[in-house]
Amino acid sequence: MYNVAMNILLIEDDVKTAEFVAGALRQAGYGVTHCADGEEGAAAALHGACDAAVVDIMLPKRDGLSVIRDIRAAGRTLPVIVLSARGNVDAKICGLEAGADDYLAKPFSVAELVARVQALLRRSSRQSDAGTLQVEDLEMDLATHRVSRGGERIDLQPLEYQLLEYFMRNRGRVVSRNTILERVWGYDFDPHTNVVEARVYRLREKIDRDHSRKLLKTVRGFGYVLG
Repeated sequence: MYNVAMNILLIEDDVKTAEFVAGALRQAGYGVTHCADGEEGAAAALHGACDAAVVDIMLPKRDGLSVIRDIRAAGRTLPVIVLSARGNVDAKICGLEAGADDYLAKPFSVAELVARVQALLRRSSRQSDAGTLQVEDLEMDLATHRVSRGGERIDLQPLEYQLLEYFMRNRGRVVSRNTILERVWGYDFDPHTNVVEARVYRLREKIDRDHSRKLLKTVRGFGYVLG
């Protein structure tokens, strides 16, 4: 099943804790990818589509701090919250120095964890609004509205730009035509209209036509995915 909500990566080996946290995040409207060990979690963080990560420190196979260091070494800027049974100052410093954005000691309030995730995602969104979006060699400058691929400028109409920005902010995630209409066009629509299909076709022609690697794909029966 494809989920167009923001996705949270949860790396936690304790079954009960994982169930409580995942349930609370899903109730708050997020998708959740759960990994029970450090190796699986590192792979998901580096290669999966996630918007934030909640990482336990004591994990099988690899500890959480090494996972966070790999995330930062790879240049990934997703917000990371550490969960740890150690709540002393030295432990918190180690977590933050490894690259975490926040630190929550066990036992903790699940409601507080969800609130901290929401706060970090809001902050991350504000920061990205002032910078650039990038999917492989496709780049969008949010300040100048300049779009390029492989260094070559791409001229887009305003609605094409908005559509591409939505795809880039949801890279790797399948989005349905109905969701695109609601988020990009922002109005009620005739369910038989082909406006999305027509715009996606024109956008694909501009960003993919002269490149062997196609970025914008159709997932039959579900929608579209960029990446």
